[in-house]
Amino acid sequence: MDLEETAARLGVPVEEIDRVHELAGDRPSAPLPAKADAPALLDRLAVRPDDAAEIMAGWPDPGSPLWTPELRWLLDRSIALVRADLGGHVWLAPGPELPRDRGLAWRHLYVYAYLALVDVVREYHREHDIPDTVSWLTLADLGRNLAVDRRMHREGWPVMQSWLTLHARGGLYELGRLQHQRGGTAIDLHIPEAGPLTPEAIDASLDEARAFFPRHFPDEPYTAFACGSWLLDPQLLQYLPESSNIVRFQRRFELEPYEEPEGLDADVEVLRFVFRSLTTPLDQLPRNTALQRAAADHLKSGHHWQWRRGHFPI
Repeated sequence: MDLEETAARLGVPVEEIDRVHELAGDRPSAPLPAKADAPALLDRLAVRPDDAAEIMAGWPDPGSPLWTPELRWLLDRSIALVRADLGGHVWLAPGPELPRDRGLAWRHLYVYAYLALVDVVREYHREHDIPDTVSWLTLADLGRNLAVDRRMHREGWPVMQSWLTLHARGGLYELGRLQHQRGGTAIDLHIPEAGPLTPEAIDASLDEARAFFPRHFPDEPYTAFACGSWLLDPQLLQYLPESSNIVRFQRRFELEPYEEPEGLDADVEVLRFVFRSLTTPLDQLPRNTALQRAAADHLKSGHHWQWRRGHFPI
């Protein structure tokens, strides 16, 4: 492949194609599931019918005019890139952000990569004796994220394509209300869009994790739960009552000293998660919940949110 020509045809910086080429090298890829099996798999992954219909319509069949040689190369090497880091637990970009309005192959290329890796990561799960129920619940975050991306008018995916490589490598597990990410000496907590953040649901998820990780990853000695989120911003206490589930979640953590996060804008993350929009003018944002009113009022007054990290012992 001529990497410069490939980058030009994909409309992305050549440095990003160089990165894929260097990380994937000649490492093995993985095949997509048979097209006939795909509808059942998409259903198992909680992909909504409207998203599933698009994925099936853009399927990379041999000879499909939707799939140019450079798109097929990127799909194959993105699968290889992620597979090469099986068992990894840090954020990993599977490839460049593509101009997704150019067609279904462009829009869902990294979805096809995820589908190709389902059998790979499930074999990794089996090697660690992880129950099928946990595997499928974890991997079904694909459908949830596709639905969010659709609600965000396709604004969400550049972040989500990297986020989902955690699931596809065995780096993250959904245990009850929370998602738990391996790494270092702390289990990082993530909060999916999956109902109220009640103390009872949090306690149950933490108890499940306390049993899960020593059983399935005995060589990884975890001593703490940790979280990095705008949800831990103490400024929320100015707006939300003590009885708020968010406040009660925040009270669990000992906050680390504040440092401006590199490459992350907390205001943007609040817009992403609270309103599922990055472009709606502030005075047009919905105000249906106490959190929405707090988020909007804070920004409209010229203040900024903070991304904070905290931890507490296991």
